[in-house]
Amino acid sequence: MAPADGLLLRISFLLLIFMASVAEAQSKPSNSATCRVDAVDYKGWHAQQMSNQWVQLTFIPQNGGRLIQFAFNGHAYLFVNPKYAGKYFPPTSKQWFNYGGDKLWLLPEGNDDEQHWVGNSDLIDDGQFTFRKISDGRECEIELIGPADPQTGVQFSRTIHLDADSPNVRFHSTMKNVTGHSLEWSMQSVSQYDTSDSATQSRINPNFWTFTPANPSSSYLNRYHVRYGPAQNSAVSVRDDGFFALHYVHMAAELWIDSNAGWLAVLDGATKYAMVERFQFDENKPYPGKASVIFWTNGAGLQLNSDGEPVLRADEEGKPPFYLEAELNSPLCRLRAGQSCDFETEWFPARAEGEVHGVMDAGILVKPLNASRMDSGKITITGSFGVFFPGHLLVRLYDQQGATLGTISGADVTPTELVTLQTEISADMKAARVSLHLLDTNGVDRGLLGEVPVSPTEKLK
Repeated sequence: MAPADGLLLRISFLLLIFMASVAEAQSKPSNSATCRVDAVDYKGWHAQQMSNQWVQLTFIPQNGGRLIQFAFNGHAYLFVNPKYAGKYFPPTSKQWFNYGGDKLWLLPEGNDDEQHWVGNSDLIDDGQFTFRKISDGRECEIELIGPADPQTGVQFSRTIHLDADSPNVRFHSTMKNVTGHSLEWSMQSVSQYDTSDSATQSRINPNFWTFTPANPSSSYLNRYHVRYGPAQNSAVSVRDDGFFALHYVHMAAELWIDSNAGWLAVLDGATKYAMVERFQFDENKPYPGKASVIFWTNGAGLQLNSDGEPVLRADEEGKPPFYLEAELNSPLCRLRAGQSCDFETEWFPARAEGEVHGVMDAGILVKPLNASRMDSGKITITGSFGVFFPGHLLVRLYDQQGATLGTISGADVTPTELVTLQTEISADMKAARVSLHLLDTNGVDRGLLGEVPVSPTEKLK
C-alpha cells in the first residue's frame, strides 16, 4: 500500500471515530439544565426564590415561611393580597393578616379546647421561619424551620425540592411535638389560588374549577360535607364519573371531601393553566373530620345575628379580592413528647382546558385516550393531555393475551403546551390493547397517560 493510501485510510478511520463520538454525545441527555436559589425582592418583601427554566417559587421566611407565589411558564398561580404586600406584622391571636400564598396550618380548628387551633396570625400562621439553602445546580433543595409554638405544642419544618429538568416540586413537611406530653394534630397544606380575572383583579374569573375524585364509599351523605355555607350550592357537584367538581363563585363556603385517590386538580379555564397537588392517602389512619381534601371559597356568607335573624356577613377582605383555598390534610398524628410525623405532597403544573377527567402518573387527562381500528387496518389514537414532564410519547401494543407486539415512538411533548393526539398508526391485526407512556428527556419512563382496548369502527362506505 502506498504511503498516501495509508494516510487516507488513517484520516477516514479518525473521522469515523469523531462522527461516532458526536452521535453518542447527541444521543445522551443534556446535563446543562440547572436550578438556582437566590435572594430577591418581591413586592417589597425580602424573599428567597428557587427557580429553574420552568418555574419560580418565591418564599417569605419572615411571614410564616410562606410560599408566597408559584409561577410556571410566566403564569402566577397563587393569590397575593395587595393590602399587605411588603408588610410584616408581629404574630397575634386576635387578628388575621391574610398575606396569601401557601402555608402550613393545623387541624382541628376551633376554640372548643386546647385540642383545637384557634387560628389567626399566631406563631403557627405568622411566626418567623429560618431559611437554609441545602443545594442548587442539578437539583435545588431548601429548608424552612418555624418557631416552637407554646400554645399548640408543635413546631413545623418544611423541605422543598426542585430538579433542574422538570417543573415538578416536592414538599416534605414535618410536625414535631415540642412539649413533655402527648399531642394529636393534623398538618394542613393550605394553598390560596388567585380566582380573579387575568385581565383585571377587580373581576371574578368566570371559568375557575377544582376537582378531586369522590370516595365511592364516602362517609358523607352526598359524598362531600358542607362545613360552612349553603347546603344547596349549584357551584358544587359530584359528576356521573365520580369526580367532585367545584366552580368558583364569590360566596363563603367550606367543603370537605374524604377522597382516597391522593390528588386534587385546580384549573384556570380562562388561561388554560392547571395545577395538580398529590398526596399519599393512608386508609389505615383517621383524618380530621374524615376529610383528606378541603376547598374554601371566599366571599360573603349568611349568618344569624344576636337576635336570631339571618344577615349577610361581609367577606373578611371586602370585594375584591377573589381566591380559593385548596387544602390537603395529613392523617391525625398522635405524638409522644419529642416525636415527629411527616407529610409528603407534590405539585405538578401543566396545561389543560375544559374539564379534568383524571390524573395519571404522567399527566392530566383532558380527553381520555381512545384507540379505534380503522377499515384500512390502521389504529386511530386520540386524546388530549397536560403532561408533567418534557420528553416524548411511547405507544405500546398488546395482543388479546397480553403479549407485547411492539412499541412506537411518538411526538415530543412539553408541560408548557397542551398535547392533542389525532394520529393513525400501522399495527399488527392482533393488537387488542394500547397504552400511552411518557418518556422524559433522560429516557426515564414517567408512567401512563392511558391504557385502553382497541375498539372496532364501522367500515367506511
